[in-house]
Amino acid sequence: MKLKLLFLLSGLGFSALAQTENINQSRFRQLYDQLPTPNMYRTGGGAPGAFYYQQQANYKMDIRLDDENQRIYGEETVTYINNAPEALEYLWVQLDQNMRAQNSLTQAIKTGEVGRSMSARSIKGLFYDFDGGFKIDHVSNEEGHYQSHKINYTMMRINLDEPLKHGDSISFGVKWWFNINDRAKLGGRSGLEYFEEEDNYLYTIAQFFPRMAVYNDVEGWQNKQFLGRGEFALPFGDYDVKITAPADHIIGATGELQNPEEVLSEEQRERLAEAMNNTEDPVFIVTEREAKRAEGKRSKEEKTWHFKAKNVRDFAFCSSRKFIWDAMAVKFGDRTVLAMSYYPKEGNPLWERYSTRVVAHTIKTYSKFTFDYPYPVAISVHTDRIGMEYPMICFNGGRPEADGTYSKRTKYGMIGVIIHEVGHNFFPMIVNSDERQWTWMDEGLNTFVQYLTEQEWEENYPSRRGPAYKIAPYMRSEKKDMVPIMTNSESILQFGNNAYGKPATALNILRETVMGRELFDYAFKMYCQRWMFKHPTPADFFRTMEDASAVDLDWFFRGWFYTTDHVDIALKDVKWYRLDTKNPDVENPKKRKEAENEFIGDRRNAEELKGKHYSDAHPEMADFYNKNDDWTVFPIDRKEYEKYRKSLSEEEKEILDSGYNFYELNFENKGGLVMPVILRFTFEDGSQEVSRHPAEIWLKHEESFSKIFAFEKKVERIELDPFLETADTDLNNNQWPKELKPSRFELYKSRNYRRENPMQRAAK
Repeated sequence: MKLKLLFLLSGLGFSALAQTENINQSRFRQLYDQLPTPNMYRTGGGAPGAFYYQQQANYKMDIRLDDENQRIYGEETVTYINNAPEALEYLWVQLDQNMRAQNSLTQAIKTGEVGRSMSARSIKGLFYDFDGGFKIDHVSNEEGHYQSHKINYTMMRINLDEPLKHGDSISFGVKWWFNINDRAKLGGRSGLEYFEEEDNYLYTIAQFFPRMAVYNDVEGWQNKQFLGRGEFALPFGDYDVKITAPADHIIGATGELQNPEEVLSEEQRERLAEAMNNTEDPVFIVTEREAKRAEGKRSKEEKTWHFKAKNVRDFAFCSSRKFIWDAMAVKFGDRTVLAMSYYPKEGNPLWERYSTRVVAHTIKTYSKFTFDYPYPVAISVHTDRIGMEYPMICFNGGRPEADGTYSKRTKYGMIGVIIHEVGHNFFPMIVNSDERQWTWMDEGLNTFVQYLTEQEWEENYPSRRGPAYKIAPYMRSEKKDMVPIMTNSESILQFGNNAYGKPATALNILRETVMGRELFDYAFKMYCQRWMFKHPTPADFFRTMEDASAVDLDWFFRGWFYTTDHVDIALKDVKWYRLDTKNPDVENPKKRKEAENEFIGDRRNAEELKGKHYSDAHPEMADFYNKNDDWTVFPIDRKEYEKYRKSLSEEEKEILDSGYNFYELNFENKGGLVMPVILRFTFEDGSQEVSRHPAEIWLKHEESFSKIFAFEKKVERIELDPFLETADTDLNNNQWPKELKPSRFELYKSRNYRRENPMQRAAK
């Protein structure tokens, strides 16, 4: 009995092994093994299901900015509404400032090495002495009594007395404070910048309050710890926020200002009203002259600014006495959106010339590709170094030199970062993906639309990312230094290339080469409109793009998003054929033979062995073939040709007389990613023909295949991927005849030097 059982187990093991060996490994296999099963919450077509739900968190806050001690004091009431079908035993709240605490996980997992030379800042960074993190004074229930809770680094669990049932809501309060980080010293997505010359501060404040985590049908609570890179997953809600700051500060924030008569002068209110009707040029609400005057004073009084925002996933604000403030109107039907900028004099002349106009251009262009921008304001705030996004407001770098000049890189870097960060209003502030898990779903999609917006800003705009050829250096780099796009945010290597550049390039290739603009734009807009103000997943995006276009893209998403394969399609070999017409006037074997190059051995043998062969000594050995030594290239007999010609059908005669040149092209997939094959043929007369073949040409031959092309003209040159649209990483194997393209290397600079920008050189 035991032997029989052992035999059965052995058989089962063999069967399982055989099944493993026969698993479909085709690059064109469907994504069923990667994507979650459709259900009542999310359909197989990528749309929200009939039972889709999402939670809501509303906030009422009182915030005080302590400019003397650089602190934030806050008190909030959170009202959480459970729309999930199940009851919740506890709630999770995000405490993102805690990543700055001295005992944080972020500090605990830092690694590094001692270099042969280290700057003072690097050495000082080894001693983390900033007293960061939330200082929680109390957590209270609806009655104002102590609310049971547990803080676990950047997460706080609210322990409920009884489960929160479907449709019910609960409120709790939190009182806290924290020290604001100096971005120049500690970095960060938000914080302060200190201007030593005037002893002034500019604050860009975010992640400043305990925020509800997301609970959804995909993974329950998104309570993965915040380590610093993986950004935020947040529910939508309504915000009622009062911010108290020095009376001479100007504040910009998420939402609409509720009390302009209390915080703005009559002249400022008039200017703001003027801006609401000006769609051509920004109107100054606070001029540079007024900002300079304000930064030289210190008010001991305070003002409270009151903002409200509906259906947003977060809240941020900026505050400084240094701010210049301008605004202009953007029309969406009968709605008016205010595009605005806040910046110190150090941002000019760049910021007054470009910022608000770029904001307006961005929300108009993004709206064209997605949906009309739904919020009342869109704000760009100048900072010294960072680009970071929040609903209706973002913080952007791009600072000129002290003399007011700037480099081309500074100018376009500033325009690009403003487009990018304002664009984040769409991804993920409205199309609300989970940044803690999938960075590419907001950064990659946003970088793609950023590219479209940059190209509509100016002809030949120098976009950093988007065109396929710009991702090729990353794609051909060492595989050990990269991970698939479908990698959790904290585990990504080469963050910019992986989460920004590669997915943006993939979408550009889909739009330009795989799907075409019309099919892509329709499907992409469908995804955006299906999931605006909702929580999409990667599967929802992949499925919608296929569902709305009728284009099978599983091969593309699998290769580009789930692997680290690269594109390297080689034009390995080209063979040229022509039909043998057997016509003596066309096919003359003797002339063809004479035209051929002579083998070097034959030439040397003719010289060294002349008269020395065996047959020279024995002429009796000669027969018919020796006497007719050119028999191998014997002229074609015309009678035989005429007899052959009569045996042909009219169709065969037509083919024979066509004079076509046949080219057999042999292709090899060296990089692993299957992609469309685009060829450009250049003929002897200089004319050209482009031939396009979808990726499915690799279906039955994923490693290599051959294809025949027929032309009346003789081909002089063949180019594979002539328009640089597939991100092919090796262009040296893309031509026939072979053509080497030089790579660039730089002269090593032994000393550091500071290059003047062109504006400075021109002034001299």
